[in-house]
Amino acid sequence: MMLPDKTAQLEEVVARIGDGATIMVGGFGVPGTPMTLIQELVRQGARDLTLIKNDANEPGMGVDHLLRNGQVARLITTHLGLNTHAIGLMNNDQIKVEFNAQGILAERIRAGGAGIGAVLSDIGIGTELAEGKQVVEVDGKPHLVETALRADFALIHADRADPFGNLTYVATARNFNPLMAMAADCVIAEAETVTPLGELEADAVHTSGVFVDHVAELGEISGEYAVVQR
Repeated sequence: MMLPDKTAQLEEVVARIGDGATIMVGGFGVPGTPMTLIQELVRQGARDLTLIKNDANEPGMGVDHLLRNGQVARLITTHLGLNTHAIGLMNNDQIKVEFNAQGILAERIRAGGAGIGAVLSDIGIGTELAEGKQVVEVDGKPHLVETALRADFALIHADRADPFGNLTYVATARNFNPLMAMAADCVIAEAETVTPLGELEADAVHTSGVFVDHVAELGEISGEYAVVQR
């Protein structure tokens, strides 16, 4: 069976993202953040976006460019502590922010990828994180109902890919990327290198190409969008 070639021009695949989209963005700080896809999304200007990302990066980096361009309406995240600009937007009611414990964010995304409607957790009981959430009792103990997260798009960064979309990450750059690749309707990956089909060792594949819709090779991108980070 001939596997499809999913390599594409970055500009063309990002153009699929329209106003009001919900987007998962991989990364933990810099490692694994799809900087080039973010820059192209800034250039194309889709607005009223909901972003699901572990953090808001630092000022002048990553998703902060989307925030500064007024493209983000809502951010589902674990913390904003490294980005004073994002904190200011939240405090001035210019964006809505939903905070999650980091493990809960990962588990909600995992549930979305696995087709599970929600997970139960006792983390956050009696705190602001529990406000507005359903509470159920399990074995005599209260648990929050943490609904699964899915997105219209996932933007992820990989070190290597093949044309079918099998992906390999480097060290901590793996972070949220594999989970997000399973929990979005359309997965767009930027990869440092795209190797011929069959050259990736099977045991080195961290995300199967069945979850990936488009692959853009960073080595073929020149100019201001050529951002190299592993």
